[in-house]
Amino acid sequence: MDKFLVKRPSPGKNKQEPLEMKGGELDCMRDGGEKKRPRSEMPGADEFLVHSPWKQIRAEGLNCDYKILFGKTEADKIFQELEKEVEYFEGDLTKVQVFGKWHNIPRKQVTYGDPELTYTYSGVTFSPKLWIPVLNRIRERITLATGHTFNFVLINRYKDGCDHIGEHRDDERELVPQSPIASVSFGACRDFFFRHGASRGKNASCHIEPIKLQLAHGSLLMMNYPTNVHWYHSLPPRKKVLAPRINLTFRKVMALAKK
Repeated sequence: MDKFLVKRPSPGKNKQEPLEMKGGELDCMRDGGEKKRPRSEMPGADEFLVHSPWKQIRAEGLNCDYKILFGKTEADKIFQELEKEVEYFEGDLTKVQVFGKWHNIPRKQVTYGDPELTYTYSGVTFSPKLWIPVLNRIRERITLATGHTFNFVLINRYKDGCDHIGEHRDDERELVPQSPIASVSFGACRDFFFRHGASRGKNASCHIEPIKLQLAHGSLLMMNYPTNVHWYHSLPPRKKVLAPRINLTFRKVMALAKK
């Protein structure tokens, strides 16, 4: 399934092989190539990864770009800061409405962003907490790497492989039309799936093969338009995963007029 992965040309003389695709999968290797010696023996490894080239992930109606944004040392530090500083929602904000019934979400969740914004999905309206330094640092790095600015972030913490999120699209009405979503991952590497909307359920109108990614510690996945129009994504349970994962999805949100 190498057809899903296309290497974006990058300036400079250094070349790097694309990340591996195995049966429709993007492998979790951080350096994008075969490991010839342990990371601890590779001089300047973190710096190399931060400047690693973009990988394009393409399919019908799917337009994503992937790279390592933070070297391991910096990613480890940021993960620890997130664990100490992020304050997750409690009470009713930990529930979502599905087919008219309220359910506890199987993960921790919180939003941060500009104060005038709100964000509604699954029957719940979220007002963001104010930005904290570690989130601003991540946001600025994304802008430096992509040229895009963001005013809102949704953070999901998965304590282990039992925590998960079902198939969904990020298509809420507060999002700036055709704006990208920047997904940054820290901690455990988990299976991440894209499934085309026309291929879902028993009455699917066609068969388009799902795409499985494994997003590395310190990585950035840019979900560009029209990905969230056509494709659903999910993080299914993986009971063998014992370590936590934190995912931050940075968004461009509009301030809607209050009714």
